[in-house]
Amino acid sequence: MVKRVLMVAYHFPPMNVSSGIQRTLRFAQYLPEFGWDPIVLSAHPRAYASVSSSTETEISPSLVVRRAFALDAARHFSWRGRYSRMLCVPDQWWTWWLGAVPAGLSLIRQLKPDALWSTYPIATAHAIGYTLHRLTGIPWVADFRDPMAQPGYPAYPPAHRAFEKIELRTLQHCQRAVFAAPGALRMYAERYPFIPRERLAVVENGYDESVFSSVEQVPDRARPGGRRLVLLHSGTIYESERDPRPFFGAIAELRRSGRITPGEVQVVLRATGCDDYLRGLIGPLQIGDIVSIEPAVGYREALTEMLAADGLLILQASNCNDQVPAKLYEYLRAGRPILALTDPRGDTAGVLRGAGIDTIAPLDQQDAIARALAAFLDAVRQDRAPIAARPQVEAASRRSRTSELANILDAIPG
Repeated sequence: MVKRVLMVAYHFPPMNVSSGIQRTLRFAQYLPEFGWDPIVLSAHPRAYASVSSSTETEISPSLVVRRAFALDAARHFSWRGRYSRMLCVPDQWWTWWLGAVPAGLSLIRQLKPDALWSTYPIATAHAIGYTLHRLTGIPWVADFRDPMAQPGYPAYPPAHRAFEKIELRTLQHCQRAVFAAPGALRMYAERYPFIPRERLAVVENGYDESVFSSVEQVPDRARPGGRRLVLLHSGTIYESERDPRPFFGAIAELRRSGRITPGEVQVVLRATGCDDYLRGLIGPLQIGDIVSIEPAVGYREALTEMLAADGLLILQASNCNDQVPAKLYEYLRAGRPILALTDPRGDTAGVLRGAGIDTIAPLDQQDAIARALAAFLDAVRQDRAPIAARPQVEAASRRSRTSELANILDAIPG
């Protein structure tokens, strides 16, 4: 018997982001194979900073999608470019709750879902899930992905208190809380010891094989005419969580010593989200002819670039040891060597070692990065850098992850 699940998700097409929409989109794509018909309750596109019609082609024509009223307070409630931070508590999209609750109740009356599912990183999504659960009694699975309230995040105290309130209320009332990394689950088990351990579960992020298959070609790895070796970082760089300064310092150090040259190596930073900040770091180090900052591209084009790169770069600070960047799973599927600048004790390093990759150095240690980067580039040139083991790659597919989610939905009490 096919069951239905109402999925509350802010990140969904036509939102124009490369990886943020993939978790919900692929769950919705593959859940019918495992006995669950999804219904998606998302936000009106006006709330998105950027939209793209191309992302909507990924939505199945049979999928029911309701886009509820929502505004972005930072944009829609601003005056001459300024707005009160109190208008962004718990987040900029709290108005979505006003539209999503009645829209969700309407969908529940019409389609009678057997379960609710809401997904962070928009805290308002869990506020919507809580309200719909309390009003209807439908079992609720809360997809936290990463930790919500953390030391110093959100930085604005009223928002931090609101996050803590939503987090606690969600854990008290949801039937299952799902995390994207084992460390996040451990953190919450320690933070809320009164929550039964069996109510906490892990469903990691992954990659979509159908999209990879559609863009994959046999690349030409030769570098005729002295083509530079390309090391790619694809995605957002954060000043704290993915601090690139030691990495840039290592590049400058290797260049001064003659161990790397602009003619041999190109580091591509794609869609960083902080281009001006990075240029301000790169200029004084005089490494602009090695490190290039490139604009965002479409999701498929981003995957094509990963497949063609000589090496892929991960940046993840120790304050994110309980998280794993979603793009790491796409990196694994790309089958290219990976240099991970991350805490060897964190979950990101654990995923890599589990896949047979040991090219890891701490993000905050310039000397260690310089040694690791030089050794990595030599290994890539000699075609002896490790790549992910195939069984671990296959286990990380979005279809496989959806099977895990379906098992959780099957097991929740009615």
